[in-house]
Amino acid sequence: MKTLITGSSSGIGRETALIFLERGFEVYGIDIKEDTINNPLYHHYKVDVRDKERLPELEDMDIVISSAGVQNSQDDISINLKGTMNIVEKYGVRRGIKSILMVASASAHTGLEFPEYSASKGGVITYMRNVARRIALFGGTCNSISPGGVMTKLNKPVMEDEVLWKEIMDLTPLKKWATAGEIAEWIYFLTVINKSATGEDFLIDNGETRLNGSFIWPEA
Repeated sequence: MKTLITGSSSGIGRETALIFLERGFEVYGIDIKEDTINNPLYHHYKVDVRDKERLPELEDMDIVISSAGVQNSQDDISINLKGTMNIVEKYGVRRGIKSILMVASASAHTGLEFPEYSASKGGVITYMRNVARRIALFGGTCNSISPGGVMTKLNKPVMEDEVLWKEIMDLTPLKKWATAGEIAEWIYFLTVINKSATGEDFLIDNGETRLNGSFIWPEA
């Protein structure tokens, strides 16, 4: 089965690619960074998801996973939202598609994070539901996940600050953050195992949003 994954060079995207490869899927990765995966079933394309004209011509993807994203930059909306739309419209909305998964964020539910980041991820959830309606006609599912804190390089500013980290853990009911590998397993389940849930966003945040609700980051 052919799977397209964006953001495949690091973080959640890379962990997702590794899980799919381990389970025998052929994976096509798109990332602005160089290839970081050595596997004969992996094909890497170094390209910006915003650049529609340079996106590779790939046919008949069974699963499309949009994981590429940035945080607190001037490009949050153009990469997180418009980049997701570029990928999904080109490779996912077609007859024969099995599943589409978009990575949103807990901040889409709370609005507590950086303004453009929160807006971009909220847009991803709304767009996901639009796509879910369209590909249901082909028997495909489309969902999103909204991770809270995840142990990735993107979150190092708080992970490496002992005071802020303690403050975050005090406000997190399960007293932990998810690993990128755990989020990747959610993605695998929703795109491969799941056959009935569609048009849904799954909040994966160790209870931060529903049972508490806060955002902590170093002061500028």
